[in-house]
Amino acid sequence: MLGVCYYPEHWPREHWAEDARRMRALGLTYVRIGEFAWSRIEPDPGRFTWEWLDEAIETLGSAGLKIVLGTPTATPPKWLVDRHPEVLAYDALGRPRRFGSRRHYTHSSRVYVQESRRIVTEYARRYGQNPHLVGWQTDNEYGCHDTVRSYGPEDLRAFRDWLKAKYQHIDRLNNAWGSVFWSMEYRSFDEVNLPHLTVTEPNPSHVLDFYRFSSDQVVAYNKMQVEVIRQHSPERFIAHNFMGFYTHFDHFALADDLDVASWDSYPQGFTDREAPISDERKLHYARASHPDIAAFHHDLYRGARARWWVMEQQPGPVNWAPNNPAPAPGMVRLWTWEAFAHGAEVVSYFRWRQVPFAQEQMHAGLNRPDYQPDLGYFEAKQVVEELARLPLPETTLAPVALIYDYEASWLFEVQPHGTGWNYTVLCMHFHTALRELGLSVDFVRPGADLSGYKLVVAPSLPILRQRTLLALEKTPCPIVFGPRTGAKTEHFQIPPSLPPGALQNLLPLKVTRVESYRPGLADTVFFGGKKWKAEVWKEWIESDLQPVATFSDGKGAIYQHHHLHYLGFWPSREFLSAYLGQMVRALGLPVTPMPEGMRVRQRGNLVFAFNYADHPQEAPAPRGADFVLGSPTVAAYNLSIWKQG
Repeated sequence: MLGVCYYPEHWPREHWAEDARRMRALGLTYVRIGEFAWSRIEPDPGRFTWEWLDEAIETLGSAGLKIVLGTPTATPPKWLVDRHPEVLAYDALGRPRRFGSRRHYTHSSRVYVQESRRIVTEYARRYGQNPHLVGWQTDNEYGCHDTVRSYGPEDLRAFRDWLKAKYQHIDRLNNAWGSVFWSMEYRSFDEVNLPHLTVTEPNPSHVLDFYRFSSDQVVAYNKMQVEVIRQHSPERFIAHNFMGFYTHFDHFALADDLDVASWDSYPQGFTDREAPISDERKLHYARASHPDIAAFHHDLYRGARARWWVMEQQPGPVNWAPNNPAPAPGMVRLWTWEAFAHGAEVVSYFRWRQVPFAQEQMHAGLNRPDYQPDLGYFEAKQVVEELARLPLPETTLAPVALIYDYEASWLFEVQPHGTGWNYTVLCMHFHTALRELGLSVDFVRPGADLSGYKLVVAPSLPILRQRTLLALEKTPCPIVFGPRTGAKTEHFQIPPSLPPGALQNLLPLKVTRVESYRPGLADTVFFGGKKWKAEVWKEWIESDLQPVATFSDGKGAIYQHHHLHYLGFWPSREFLSAYLGQMVRALGLPVTPMPEGMRVRQRGNLVFAFNYADHPQEAPAPRGADFVLGSPTVAAYNLSIWKQG
C-alpha cells in the first residue's frame, strides 16, 4: 500500500477536504501528520488549540485515509526553550545549538524528558482511541543534523550517572579505560568530563563509552514515548523513521520497542552527499541514484523489524544535498517497487505538496505549490494501478546474512588508524558484491539466530561478545570475517591473546601487526590465479594453517579453517565479487552476474529486476520466464518482474 506525508497546518482549511479526496482518488491509503506541530497545538504553555487537528484528522479519516500521527517532540516551541534553555543540545565545541530550525534538544535534559512525556501524553489521551488512527510515529529522524551526541551540562550529569551504573566503583573505570596512561586516573566519577576539547585525542575507551551512553539516551527517550502511547493507545502500531547512512545510535536496540521500523528514502540525495563512491560514479548515477543505496537500507531496516515501511520516499528533486538534480523519468516508480521487492509493507511519499515557504521550499512533493500534480504524482498513480493487478507474496529468508554492528562503526570512528577506514563503506563493499552476483541479502544484528542461511558475512566484528560467539559456533554454513574482527575487548583494549581474540578458539590464527595505507599505497593479494590490489588496510598473521591467498611478500592474506574464513586486508568490491562468487557457486547457489546498473531482488516466488542504467538491458531471467510486469528487455530506469520456477 501507499501513503503520503501531509501538513494540514501549512495549508488553508478550505483545501483539506479536496486534498483528502484527491489522495484517495490517487489510491493512497495512509497519511502521516502532526510530527512538527507543537507550536500550533500548544501556542502558550498549557493552552491547547486542538480544534484544527481534530478537524484535520476527521477530514482525512472520513475520506477513507488511515492516520499515522507523529509525536511533535522533534520541534520544541520557542516558549519552552526560553523557559528552559537547559533543554538545548551543545556541539562538540561546547556551544549551545539554538532555536531556529529543528531537533534543538538533548535527550539527557531532565526537563525535556518531562515536557516530552507531557505532550506525548496529551496527544495519546486525545487521539489514542480515535477510529481513524491506526499508528504512531515517535518524534522524527532521531539524530538528524548530528543531534545524538551532545556536550552540555545536562549531558555531563547524565554521563556520570551512566558511568556510575556501569562501573559501580571508580577503580573499575580506571582499569577498563587504562587511565594510568598519561596520568589520566580519576578519584571519583564526579571528576570525569565529557571527551571533548582535549589537547589531543581523548582516551578512546572514554570516547567509546560516551558514544554508547549517547546511543542509550536515544533508546531510553524513545522507550519513554512508546510506553506512554501503549498506555493510552493500545492496538495501534508504533514506528519511528530512521535515516540513511546514520550510525550514531543502535537502531536495532531502539527498534526492539517498536512495532514497525521505517526509514526515509532519498536515494539521489544520499548518492550526491553520502555515498562512498567516486565523483565519477556519482555523476554517472546522478539522475538515477546508485543502485545499492536504497537496497542497502531496505535490507538494514528489515533486519531491525520484520514489519517495515518507507515513511518518506523521494518524489522528485530534494533540497538538502550539495546538488539536487531531478530524478530521471521512471525513477520514483522504480524506487517504490524496489522497496516492495525488499519486503516493505507501505511506501509513503514525502510530501503531498511542495511547500512554498521556509527551509524545505525547494523540496518537491507529489504536487506543486500551485496545487497541480507534479511528475511524481503520475508515477505513484502508475504503481497504484500495477499493485492492484499484482498481489505480492510474503518475504522469505534470503540465502545470505550480513552481520551489521553499530558498535563497530563507533569504534572505528574513534580510532580508524587510517583515513580510508570506514565501517559503512566496508559493509557496502560486501553488500554490493553480493548483489552484483544476483543474490538477496538479509541484515542481522550481532548474536542473532543464523540458522537457515547458506552463507554469513561479517564485514568486521571488532568486539566479540559471548552471545555473538555462541551464534557463530552454532552456525554450520560458511562464515566470512572481514579485517579487525576480534581486534578489541569490550573496553577498547587489544585482547591479551591478540586479535581475533576469542575467535581463536574457532579459527586458529593470530594478528601480530596491522598497517594502514594512504591513497596511492597498496599491496597485492594473489588469489584464484589473479592479482588483486589491497588498499587501506593490511594485517600480519601468524598461523599453522596454509593461507588461501597471499600478499606480495608471501605472507597469508586469507585463511580458512573448516567453514570459517578470515580476510586480513581491506577487500575491494571487485575482489569480493570474485571471492564470494567462487564460494557461493561451490555452495550451489544460483549466481547471475549483473551488468552495470542492473540489480535483482527475490520476494517469495517473484523476482524483480531494476535497471538503473540510462539504456535498455536484458532482464537476467531464464528462457521462457513468466513475466507478470514488464518484459525480457528492461527499459532505462524501469523494472520487470517474473515468476520463479
